[in-house]
Amino acid sequence: MFKEMKIAAGLQKTEHFDPTVLDAQTVLKMATLEGAKLLGIDKEVGTLEPGKKADIILINMNQPHLVPHHHIPSLLAYSANGSDVDTTIVNGKILMKNRKLLTIDEREVIREAHKRVARIVEGV
Repeated sequence: MFKEMKIAAGLQKTEHFDPTVLDAQTVLKMATLEGAKLLGIDKEVGTLEPGKKADIILINMNQPHLVPHHHIPSLLAYSANGSDVDTTIVNGKILMKNRKLLTIDEREVIREAHKRVARIVEGV
C-alpha cells in the first residue's frame, strides 16, 4: 500500500504540474478512511475509534530513508515501504511481531507455493 500511495500522489502532482496538489495527509486518508468508504465498510474500519476493528501497523522509523522525523505523514506517504512494518495487529490480534509471522508457518507457505507453481507450469 505504501507504493500505491506514493504513485497516486506522484501521478497527481505530475498531471497538474503542482507539487502541492495532493498532500500527504490526503494520501493517507485516501488509503484508510476513503478506501473503507469505497468498499462500504467505513462503519467497521478506516479509522481508529471505539467500536471499529483495530487494524494497526507499527513501523520501524529508525531507517535511513525515514530520517529526519520532521513530518510523519510525508514519511509514510512518500518514503516508507512494506519492509518497514515491524508489527501487524488485525482486529486486536497480533499477526506479526518483530517481523516474525505468528499465525502461519512462512516456510510451509513458500514450500506450498513452489509445489503449486510447478503443477501450474506442468499443465501449461
